[in-house]
Amino acid sequence: MSQELLKSTTSVSNERALDGYRIRVIGAGLAGCEVASQLLNMGACVDLIEMKPRRRTAAQVSDHFAELVCSNSFRSNQVANAVGLLKHEMRMCASRIMSAAEEARVPAGDALAVDRERFSKAIESDFHANPKLRVIEECVEELPVDGIPTVLATGPLTTDGLANSLAQKCGDEHLAFYDAIAPIIDAESINWDRAYYASRWGKGEPTDYVNCPMREEEYDRFYEALVESDVYAAKAFENLHYFEGCLPLEEMASRGRDTLRFGPMKPVGLEHPESGERFHAVLQLRKENLEGSAYNIVGGQTRLKQGAQKEVLRMIPGLEKASFLRFGSIHRNTYINAPSVLDKHLRLKNSGETPIFLAGQITGVEGYVESAACGIVCAHNVRAYLCDAKAWIPPAETAMGGLYRHILGLGRADPSTYTPSNINWSMMPKWPEKVRPKSKKRALLAEKAMTSLKNWLAGMS
Repeated sequence: MSQELLKSTTSVSNERALDGYRIRVIGAGLAGCEVASQLLNMGACVDLIEMKPRRRTAAQVSDHFAELVCSNSFRSNQVANAVGLLKHEMRMCASRIMSAAEEARVPAGDALAVDRERFSKAIESDFHANPKLRVIEECVEELPVDGIPTVLATGPLTTDGLANSLAQKCGDEHLAFYDAIAPIIDAESINWDRAYYASRWGKGEPTDYVNCPMREEEYDRFYEALVESDVYAAKAFENLHYFEGCLPLEEMASRGRDTLRFGPMKPVGLEHPESGERFHAVLQLRKENLEGSAYNIVGGQTRLKQGAQKEVLRMIPGLEKASFLRFGSIHRNTYINAPSVLDKHLRLKNSGETPIFLAGQITGVEGYVESAACGIVCAHNVRAYLCDAKAWIPPAETAMGGLYRHILGLGRADPSTYTPSNINWSMMPKWPEKVRPKSKKRALLAEKAMTSLKNWLAGMS
């Protein structure tokens, strides 16, 4: 991969295109903050409406902007990984979310993980210092009809009132499913007689991950306890339609005894650094903050009752006396059938006199990085719409272009099958020739994407 491409950070043009415009952004999560930052860079005055601290969702624990409610990881930072490519493309588009993540980075091997509090404070410091941004603490329960261009970036826990208002505007194409949050462990409670530091295949620093190894009999006892444990029952109105990329431990376990061993508890590449012993299963913990005083359980999202979480997770070697700083939980994820209700500018087709755009998870993208990337695409399409320009559509071979096409359902035969998704290589055109190994092919795809985006952005200047 060309170092010139990797280091390239292109400040997208149209810096003063929105002078004189006031734009409303509802929601100060990752997508909303990215949208607001991009619009401010274009010269707009922005009203950022956030319901915290007046009200929090079930998943939120702080009053900060851009709160990371699940993991503290933005996943792989390698450009030959689809989400790593997306990060690099976002940096080329002057993403504030990405630059803040670098400022708050904690060691995590080849992943980009952050100290949550420092990350949020980096975003907030920008906004508080910008005279063109006004923060309004308010819970919005209805779509606005006052003519002010509005971006809806309320995330997976959109309030019932606003969700109902959106449903009335769109029809009933939106639906709800449930996502699960992983527990956080106090570092001082880890049993270092069993746990050990190691990164898979030796990638990154050896202290990036803590490993809790299980021999076969230990895993069997853990598995039996997990599948028999109490979970929070779904209420009558809840449709437990999980996102496949974030399944609860107990859901994975219900699919077979070895499902966890081929998923988040995969032991390969994690031999004990001193004895060389190979294990039947390994649970990994990842640093939650720079100080290393807290660790989250990698892939440990769960809807077990709190008592069951203590009992079952303490059966894992290294966590026998685990102290829980946060228990796992479930939360609703609301999203729309974007291919049916959004136009090329990511605007509701029947917005009427008040143009309403959507960004982030409510559009059907999954993940921190994807939500923020959607914010970039949305912000530039707000600018394009208000300036009577054609839609801002990144090239198809780029990760951002692939994400855009996922949202609009391009290439999808049946829009009714639309479901949330993380970025993946299937969203981009295949390499025209057969290339082996797969890593080489993905490196070629990534370089093509970076070159294409760089040239496209230069042409936009």
